Amino acid sequence: MQIANTQVYNLDHAIRASGFPMSTNITYQPITDGDINRAIKLGSCKVGSGHDCWMKGVIVTCDITAPQYWWMQWQRYHFHTDIISSQSKMHRIVKMDLYKQSNKYVHPSIIEIVKGMVDQYNRQDITSDYRKCLFQQIVSNCPMGLELTAGTVTNYLQLKSIYGQRRHHKLEEWQTYCDWIKGLPNMDEILGGKI
Repeated sequence: MQIANTQVYNLDHAIRASGFPMSTNITYQPITDGDINRAIKLGSCKVGSGHDCWMKGVIVTCDITAPQYWWMQWQRYHFHTDIISSQSKMHRIVKMDLYKQSNKYVHPSIIEIVKGMVDQYNRQDITSDYRKCLFQQIVSNCPMGLELTAGTVTNYLQLKSIYGQRRHHKLEEWQTYCDWIKGLPNMDEILGGKI
């Protein structure tokens, strides 16, 4: 699994806005250590308490390359995260290098079987009916360890929830993802010891 091209947007604005509930006079000065400490204190409140809602304002984008089995779990968070765009198995499976696109856990014989079907599919001398059948076989037998890349967008509040739910998951991809979450600006302090 790889996470690349991470961008964090709107952190200062969201930290400043975390003080709005207790403010009578809104000023737009540079954020202070006090603002950061308040945001961290509110951000480390119990998930679902509502005190951490300022974290919705911190937008995070990144590109994730992960196996299909991880994407299936990640997509459970559709209300948390969005895919901007992604590689298409349907459009490109017969053009992909299955050896390069599969993670280290896919048995080479599985790749050889699917590659054999792809080679047949790409022949010019087969009927369209057979080609349709082969495509169904290719998609149906594609290894779950096939890695696909997607551009994603989420926010700090969503990532806090995911971190709490997946930090101790048995898949190594979730550990990689949670380590990435914890490495985002100020996220270590927000998550530190509370989850």
